[in-house]
Amino acid sequence: MEKEQKTTLLRIIAAGLMLGALLLARPSGKFVIFLYLIPYVTIGYDILLEAFEGLKAREPFDECFLMAVATIGALLLGEYAEAVAVMLFYQVGEFFQDYAVDRSRDSITELMDIRPDYASVDDGTGGTKRVAPDSVAVGTVITVLPGEKIPIDGVITEGATTLDTAALTGESLPRDAAVGDEVISGAVNLSGLIKVRTTKAFGQSTASRILELVESAGERKARSEDFITKFARIYTPAVCGGALALAVLPPLVRSVFLGLPADFSVWVYRALTFLVVSCPCALVVSIPLTFFAGIGGAGRAGILIKGASFVETLARVRYVVFDKTGTMTHGVFEVSGVHHSTLGDEALLETAALAESGSNHPISQSIRRAYGKTIDKSRVKDVQEISGHGIKAVVDGRAVAVGNRRLMESLGLVCADCHEAGTVVHVAIDGAYAGHILVADRVKPNARETVAALKRLGVRETVMFTGDRASVGDQVARELGIDRVESELLPDEKVARLEGLLGACAPGEKVAFVGDGVNDAPSLSRADVGVAMGALGSDAAIEAADVVLMDDDAMKTARAIRLSRRCLRIVYENIGFAIGVKLLCLALCAAGVAGMSAAIFADVGVMVLAVLNAMRAFYGK
Repeated sequence: MEKEQKTTLLRIIAAGLMLGALLLARPSGKFVIFLYLIPYVTIGYDILLEAFEGLKAREPFDECFLMAVATIGALLLGEYAEAVAVMLFYQVGEFFQDYAVDRSRDSITELMDIRPDYASVDDGTGGTKRVAPDSVAVGTVITVLPGEKIPIDGVITEGATTLDTAALTGESLPRDAAVGDEVISGAVNLSGLIKVRTTKAFGQSTASRILELVESAGERKARSEDFITKFARIYTPAVCGGALALAVLPPLVRSVFLGLPADFSVWVYRALTFLVVSCPCALVVSIPLTFFAGIGGAGRAGILIKGASFVETLARVRYVVFDKTGTMTHGVFEVSGVHHSTLGDEALLETAALAESGSNHPISQSIRRAYGKTIDKSRVKDVQEISGHGIKAVVDGRAVAVGNRRLMESLGLVCADCHEAGTVVHVAIDGAYAGHILVADRVKPNARETVAALKRLGVRETVMFTGDRASVGDQVARELGIDRVESELLPDEKVARLEGLLGACAPGEKVAFVGDGVNDAPSLSRADVGVAMGALGSDAAIEAADVVLMDDDAMKTARAIRLSRRCLRIVYENIGFAIGVKLLCLALCAAGVAGMSAAIFADVGVMVLAVLNAMRAFYGK
């Protein structure tokens, strides 16, 4: 709890004790007002000062002005206890609001306290020295000890460890990392000493980008928030005018037209009560707080939403478009099968791996990874790489050709067909066809569950865009249960198809695009809400997106939609509850049925309840 909050709490306690003592003692006499002024000023001096500052700035119509007018009027009418109680409970409500907001902010700050203060680099004597991370050049090798946070994105060059990425991804399960693995800043090194060659500058590393996104998350307002702000500007002078009319018109009508006593004190009291009830603080406070809490709650789950407007948009998503590679699939070629082998699967894979041993092509690398053994390059001679076709080599004294169908046809060989989607690598040995290896991009384990979860949430259609061949796209779509797939698309064609989908949507229905690559950035910008993969996604995609998933788990798309809908539901609950109670109490107060106690509940009580309800958006599961 901050110092200012502690001071406010002490003032609340002191004023409450003094008011309680006065109510028990029930003092009387013409100087009793001065006794009540002590707790009144103790608890309300800051509200009175703010009301005065508003008058000086010619912007008087806010809740402070309403509270000042209502309580000063009550004092003038002799309702001393009510005046102190209204100000006291208003401050209690403000305290709850400030505390709730600070708790949300502190939780987010704690969550995002992921940027280390130093990096350990070689000091030239065999040891290390700590330097500022922003002074470390790209390509520098840094040392990360067990228990330290990785300061800058990079690749492990030495050592193996287990990493805690919970602050970045929301996932509690640590992951193993070894030489050659990419690591991101903000992850905690749990076990072994590792050395990392940095691949980005400190300011462009994951932790820095996350913090920048969090800092800018509150800059964009949702339409509901804008509505409440504009509503308050019109509403406040309107109710002040209504209160003035209530204080003046009924007494004049009674006196002039009915010949009855004017009873100005009765109607002024009702007008002041009317002002207390009409204070819009429950709406002005709870709605921004709900969106802030919703963004904080999503951040705890590893979902960064860049502004409140995107909470609203997410809640209305009815169409979701996925990129394929890197989003629904791993984006890494892997051997998925060996077929029609005349040597046996293991022998065919070994022969292909030896022939491909000198190539850096991703397919060659996938075959070598599948082989998984140390390659003896002395067994390989006369390697000839044929662009667009494959490789010829002599392996263990035998002529080997590894490549596509065109390479086999150039050798006069007939290839066996493969009925599975993927890249087919054919192998020939000594002029005879020996079989083929299927290399494919694996579907992510939870991709199918993601599509099913979205449909349970009422998403009308799921679509997949891919630049891959139609056969591959169709197979992945069938495997995942995606409704429609558009294949062999260039980035500009993806945008064109996306615009067609946007134009076909009914009013109020929104389209989300989920992607991770540089080629997805235009689509992420064009969609109603762009969702980017934050752990492995490109910088361009993360910058263009409105929502960032801090790992490559597409399932968080469904979770983001669910959290946003819950947040918006809480907003509507608070709007309906606050306006409903106020309208009822306004009518009762104007009729003289309800007094200042009902006004206190309609103002402060409603605000406290609305604030507590708003916090459900942060703490809800």
